[in-house]
Amino acid sequence: MVILARRKLQHYFLGHPITVVSSFPLGEIIQSQEATGRIMKWSIELMSETLTYAPCKAIKSQALVDFVAEWTDSELPPAQVQAELWTMYFDGSLMKTGAGAGLLFVSPLGVHMRYVIRIQFIASNNIVEYEALINGLKIAIELGVRRLNVRGDSQLVIDQVMKASNCHDPKMEAYCKEVRRLEDKFHSLELVHIARRYNEAAEEHTKIASTRGRVPPDAFSRDLHETSVDMGSGADVETISLQQTDTIEALLAAAEVMEAEQRPGRPFDWRTPFLDCLIRCELPEDRSEACRIARRAKSYVIYGEGNELYRRSPTGILQRCITIEEGRKLLKDLHSGACGHHAAPRTLVGNAF
Repeated sequence: MVILARRKLQHYFLGHPITVVSSFPLGEIIQSQEATGRIMKWSIELMSETLTYAPCKAIKSQALVDFVAEWTDSELPPAQVQAELWTMYFDGSLMKTGAGAGLLFVSPLGVHMRYVIRIQFIASNNIVEYEALINGLKIAIELGVRRLNVRGDSQLVIDQVMKASNCHDPKMEAYCKEVRRLEDKFHSLELVHIARRYNEAAEEHTKIASTRGRVPPDAFSRDLHETSVDMGSGADVETISLQQTDTIEALLAAAEVMEAEQRPGRPFDWRTPFLDCLIRCELPEDRSEACRIARRAKSYVIYGEGNELYRRSPTGILQRCITIEEGRKLLKDLHSGACGHHAAPRTLVGNAF
């Protein structure tokens, strides 16, 4: 082995002193004057090299410890394993049949998880979008997700959460604060606005929730009977709860309608039947009229401490209900003064003789 090493690594033998460690007495054999034959040839070939022969000593346990300590510093540090990134698509929809939200979670391995959320209270389109976002974040927390990329097609919600626009509505501000509170539960949370064509999966489940359709077998479903944030009392809309609607339907089914209180001398107000229905669950004696009032009352809400009546338009805008006299006065104000008729008055000009 020494001869082969010398032939292949001759440049090392010429530049450095070599120590041959062996448990056999190689030095005595090579340097022996009585050597003959092949050993004599090896001795002559190694004569020009500076070789030192040393016996092989026993390896103590401390040598292994020193070896580990010597090479530990030179090893590369272990790569830090980052939390896996999830992606969530959310969407909310408001239809005549109801409101709902759809969620799609995509795991780092490409596994899809779908959620259908049916909203059982009256809310605007923006509130539905916020409910979809907040409930999606809560589900992600339940799943143990720590790094989440959220994508939605609601420009308003994304801008308000990312502080690109201000919240002028107290309800929107309450929802925005709730999102930022949930943000502390994540190591990394990013919201990105995408076009609607890239959010078709969440939109499909949103339609199922809004139309109260059949939930697919590969999707989870939830029902929301109250808002996800505390709006406070006196400053927000008191909507018709599901229990109140069931009460009205039960009254109609049992034909047990109560007569609304009639005050002598009270002028006619078309809002009175709806206010009596929503506040005191009182309906007229006539069954057909009671059915009409109960059916139409679902489109109205009570706002504020003064129990003012508002009608909810198909677009989600609350329209304040006023009396007929207030309406006539409002129209008169709109069509008079600066907004009145601007045609010049007709005058007669006579010829002077």
